[in-house]
Amino acid sequence: MALNPLILAVETSGRLGSVAIAVGRQILAETVFSGPMRHSSEIFPAICSLLKRFGKNPKQIEHIYISVGPGSFTGLRIAVSIAKIMHLANNVKIEAVDTLDVIAANADDYIRQEKTEVEHIAVILDAKRGQFYTAGYKFTSEGTWKKVFPDSLMTSSQFLDRFAGKAKPVWLLGEGLVYYTDKFKAEGIYFLDKRYWNPRAEKVHMLGWKMACADQFADPITLQPKYLRKPEVKGR
Repeated sequence: MALNPLILAVETSGRLGSVAIAVGRQILAETVFSGPMRHSSEIFPAICSLLKRFGKNPKQIEHIYISVGPGSFTGLRIAVSIAKIMHLANNVKIEAVDTLDVIAANADDYIRQEKTEVEHIAVILDAKRGQFYTAGYKFTSEGTWKKVFPDSLMTSSQFLDRFAGKAKPVWLLGEGLVYYTDKFKAEGIYFLDKRYWNPRAEKVHMLGWKMACADQFADPITLQPKYLRKPEVKGR
């Protein structure tokens, strides 16, 4: 792997998309789209603007890191398609980062900025049909979040049966709370501030870079979005 590759990070799994460019571990800049679900109309102008700002061109990109799901079916397909096209065009290496891990990484910012001790967190995303994508994490002595409950699909009641009322409080974050916070209110359940709920390209880069340093690149041929549940197929 090149020592300091030019990296494009893409986050289109959530409601509010973003892109970032970096050189190795150093983020140069991040652009957040102007509004919810603007992925298809703003992603290419945002990428071009960032590259132009730093005197770079698309052919110089060596790595692309994408948030691969679970999340918006359309948004995930956009990211995967761009990654595959870039690999075919210029042999760009791909890192596929779990979206729930991306959101969980926001808890680091919360702890640092709010100076609040947090040991257990869970990420909540709306999966529709009364269900939610979720995963649970524990803060380790190494200063990282270890996934202790795998990416799962469950109802709010099932979640509370498993996580509420425990000896250690569980802090929640994620876009699934935007309209459904009340469904998760229970003893021992707390909520991070709303500004930490969205996945960000900055965190996609952070996690993707760690994977790249361990040479854990995705296979561009078999790469698929991580849905957990198949997309709905609507008849005409």
